[in-house]
Amino acid sequence: MKDSTVIERDINSDESRTISIFGYELIRETVLPEILGKDTPEILYWAGKRIARKYPLHSYEEIIEFFSSASWGQLEIKSENKNEMEFELMSPLIVSRVQSKAEHFFQLEAGFLAQQLELQKEVIAETFEHPVKKSNKVQFTVKWDTKDQV
Repeated sequence: MKDSTVIERDINSDESRTISIFGYELIRETVLPEILGKDTPEILYWAGKRIARKYPLHSYEEIIEFFSSASWGQLEIKSENKNEMEFELMSPLIVSRVQSKAEHFFQLEAGFLAQQLELQKEVIAETFEHPVKKSNKVQFTVKWDTKDQV
């Protein structure tokens, strides 16, 4: 079966589209957890890694643009040292998710970041999410070991 090019055209398009926040959140926060059950975070993490392998990016700027195009939010690099990077993600969707009493999963984004940095740095990488209720943001810590080459 041939892969669809619809998504590729949308990612590379400058055309602005409006998506329903309700529809997006309905699928992400209700349907997927209902289908995936207790394994939701782990499956979303691996799904994020799979998306990153399908859409490999070559710079941090491209990762930031991808987050925006995917309506995941505004991603910002907060810090980087030799073994880790800190990112911060902001979005109206995140505000409602973080403020709700429901369990939050930002593992799709975490897996995506881990795989993109793994591809760019050529070392095994892992991402940890940290929702911050006070500031309505999500922080991601991506860690790697330079000795653990891909």
